[in-house]
Amino acid sequence: MSCFYAAIVITEQPISVSVPMGYSFTLRCRAEGHTSLQYQWFCQHQSVCCQIPGATKQDLPITAQQTQLYTCRINDLYKNAIFSDWVKVEVHQCVARGLPPRLWRGEPVIVLNPTEQRVEVGKPLQLQCAAMGVPAPSYQWYRNGHLLEHQKKKKLWVTLPWDSSETLAAEITHAKVSDSGTYLCCASNSHGEHWTNAVDIHIGTCHSEKFFATGKIALLVGNNRYQHHPNLMAPVTDVFELSLLLEQLGFQVVSLLDLNKAEMVTAVSRFLQLLGKGVYAIFYYAGHGYEHSGRNYMVPVDAPQPYAPENCISVQRILQKMQQQQTALNLILLDTCRKWYNPECALSQVQPLEPWGNTVYGYATSEDAEAYELQDGEFSSGIFMKYLKKHILQEKKVTHMLEDVLEDIGQDPLVTGKQVMEIKHTLKEARSLTDPICPLGAAAEHWGRSHEPVSEMVTFPCGARVELRFHWLFSNVMYVCAKLQPTPAHIADAHILLCQSTEMDDVAILNESRLDQVESLLASVYKQEELDCVFQLCGLQKIQTDVVLQLDLHYTQLSTKQRTCESLQTTLQKSLLGQFFSQRNYSQPNYQRTPACAGSVCLWDASVLSTDPKGQASLRTGSGHSLPSSNPSNSSSEPEENDESDLSELCSALLRVGPGQDYP
Repeated sequence: MSCFYAAIVITEQPISVSVPMGYSFTLRCRAEGHTSLQYQWFCQHQSVCCQIPGATKQDLPITAQQTQLYTCRINDLYKNAIFSDWVKVEVHQCVARGLPPRLWRGEPVIVLNPTEQRVEVGKPLQLQCAAMGVPAPSYQWYRNGHLLEHQKKKKLWVTLPWDSSETLAAEITHAKVSDSGTYLCCASNSHGEHWTNAVDIHIGTCHSEKFFATGKIALLVGNNRYQHHPNLMAPVTDVFELSLLLEQLGFQVVSLLDLNKAEMVTAVSRFLQLLGKGVYAIFYYAGHGYEHSGRNYMVPVDAPQPYAPENCISVQRILQKMQQQQTALNLILLDTCRKWYNPECALSQVQPLEPWGNTVYGYATSEDAEAYELQDGEFSSGIFMKYLKKHILQEKKVTHMLEDVLEDIGQDPLVTGKQVMEIKHTLKEARSLTDPICPLGAAAEHWGRSHEPVSEMVTFPCGARVELRFHWLFSNVMYVCAKLQPTPAHIADAHILLCQSTEMDDVAILNESRLDQVESLLASVYKQEELDCVFQLCGLQKIQTDVVLQLDLHYTQLSTKQRTCESLQTTLQKSLLGQFFSQRNYSQPNYQRTPACAGSVCLWDASVLSTDPKGQASLRTGSGHSLPSSNPSNSSSEPEENDESDLSELCSALLRVGPGQDYP
């Protein structure tokens, strides 16, 4: 009997498959024997094994409806029988339309990715993935790029800390940030392989918090002084105040003023490089802008009039790049007009955003409307920022916080019927800007203001001493402040001045010692302390050489009653001043009192910092037109709809385009 039984040999076993519901395929079984053979297929579902009526051939055609196990019995004429291997037909009911493709050959297709989790040490952790494939894929898990030798199933069970017999016990124990790791799984079969998304597992880190960020990064851009368009005032103050608030929330902030097209692209490129998985990312822009059919554009300071397709920056393309970094929250705040003036202009080509549920738009105004800034004597602020700074520190879901801003703007009588905020979002989780930061892996690269240099004390030959202080109010604007110390008894009526030691082409450094708007910003730093001189360095991204400043001390020599002037020089190194736009980060500035050539460009002038000549409150649109508070006039210089070439192409040109050059 056993001899005859052994004579039946299965030459082709059926194979397990993993397919979508409704997919048609065939299970095959082949055998050889000394006599003719008979086949009968069986299925098992919910622990019940049933003979399949009429399934008496070598091939079993199936249209997948539910997950089941199958086997085939082969008989010969001597009533000997043998069963094939049990195989599983796994049916996936939730599969995106169009998957698998019509010409699908059975290569692995991931249908379930593992998800990010937070667990306490010692608690169980389960990661799960699933893939379709014919044959059914096999699985292999990895942690931090290292193969987990015994984890070859769809479900990975881990009890932490790992048992000492585990291969990676030492590596987990010595993780740099808690005992976290990045996991992913490879699904493979004879047609190829496919990888799941990598997921971050936080062990013993922020496990008590429902939501957290792995980092918080913000880029703020305010364009005030335009070469071919009306100037604005509020973006200076708005960017400064928002940067301080975001720093309170733990954001690493870069705030930039008055950027041309190439500089805006450079700034965005650097911003995108520093985003990563789980990061909260904020992009804020204040300045001229417009919208056409849902596409928003920012206008650089060098954009000609009328606007041309290649002269503006597409906000939607920036957001697409942000999403590609797998950020946990993307917040876009646009404090610009959204007017559209040219219906004949073609629409730009912008791909739809991925449905990741992590995006929030906060528009300062509604579609086809203008955004206003408030001017009242020395005070200047955008209406949007006036109320945003009131609510942004709230422990609320981001969208709920913005709704509070919307309500306040709606109740402001100055903009009733002129400006109302608009919110759009796909945020699926109750994430707040106040959520804690729990870094993953190595510490993120420093983004934001570098460590400011310590104050420097200089001594003149007469014995008088002056303290120099250096402060970045913006990432591309530095202030050098001079404070004269108590003077020696033999001199009187001392006065200190700061100036640039060498005149260079295209240099217009603003060095007024009592600019009202500068003082209002510096007051938050020096708490109303009296300063003898304030020197402003703007457009630091344009600097090509070290900057040499000269200190002139004017005093009266009491013994001779003669007026005397003494001078000293201090050098600000280019590597420090251009730290944001360079590929290196300079954490420790270096100042020295030695002569050198200098070059700098300031993008402000006295007209930008001036206020209404009558000192009365007025509204100012994002298009740069002053308006009476009760009756805004129409813009006389209306922008045209335009398109922008792909941001990725612009970013790729960064390394070969210097400041002031045009893109090819």
